[in-house]
Amino acid sequence: MPNPDRRHDSQNLAFTAHDGDLKSGPSECTDAVYTQALGYFSSLSAPAGFTPGDNDWVDCDRTAGYSSLAQLDKERQLFFSTTFTLGQHRLHQQVQSTPPCLGVSDNVPCVENRRWSVGGVTYATLNIQGPCNNLCDVSPDPNEYAARNQADIVWMQQTFAYAQAHHSAAIMFISQADPGFDATGATRGPVRDPETLAETDGLPDGFQEFLLALRDQVIAFKKPVAYVHGDSHYFRIDKPLLDSLGQGLENFTRVETFGDHQENGINDVHWLDVHWLKVMVDARSREVFSYQPQIVPGNRTAVPAP
Repeated sequence: MPNPDRRHDSQNLAFTAHDGDLKSGPSECTDAVYTQALGYFSSLSAPAGFTPGDNDWVDCDRTAGYSSLAQLDKERQLFFSTTFTLGQHRLHQQVQSTPPCLGVSDNVPCVENRRWSVGGVTYATLNIQGPCNNLCDVSPDPNEYAARNQADIVWMQQTFAYAQAHHSAAIMFISQADPGFDATGATRGPVRDPETLAETDGLPDGFQEFLLALRDQVIAFKKPVAYVHGDSHYFRIDKPLLDSLGQGLENFTRVETFGDHQENGINDVHWLDVHWLKVMVDARSREVFSYQPQIVPGNRTAVPAP
């Protein structure tokens, strides 16, 4: 992580959350990648949540001698071995146990899927991977996808039920994948029919089943729902989810966080586009969430910090 910003330690944050990708996709999945990240998360004063990204495990199949499932098993053991967040101060989290995901040798609990509540709002992580949820790239794995996708849908639905039962003012989901919501994001994510949510770009669709289930829950919940993701590395906050009649769902917000673009080389204007997003939460307000980008001075390239 280039030039990490330590100012968040002085901002009295309730917690932090990293939405995946500890490295670039083509780089090697060495043990140092994970131990370095663990050290960084552990150094944070606030509780530190994390969900894996495709660069951390799915893309590891690109390098001979590595297995994506073995790397995911490694992440589960290293980052998710307890029922608490990382960080110097920790939050207790609910952990998904069923239905199972796949590991190298057998079915395993999807321990990376977590849920917690702070200040009258429910938060949950989901192991959903770009760009096609492990159905493309050099070594697609339909069996792994099928098990994890089912687990993700169940965890998402249970999160809505939990939020309803506990009278949560809002829900925030945190995952890695940009699933694409409509036909406007061809350069940054899957392109799909916004009413049927079917992918229309001819690529394997690893998200439609999840998106249809999510849409049903968002409509029924009525209160604010935020879906936070990384993946396509283009900071934006919008409302791209439509119902089956083409009407925008006013209570749904997509939040895509900043992301590194080192793979494009130093001449790319986004080369160090690593910043963070501060979310203000007021369970008594109508929209609950508001957002404030935090630009890291050391990562400014086009316009250096004054």
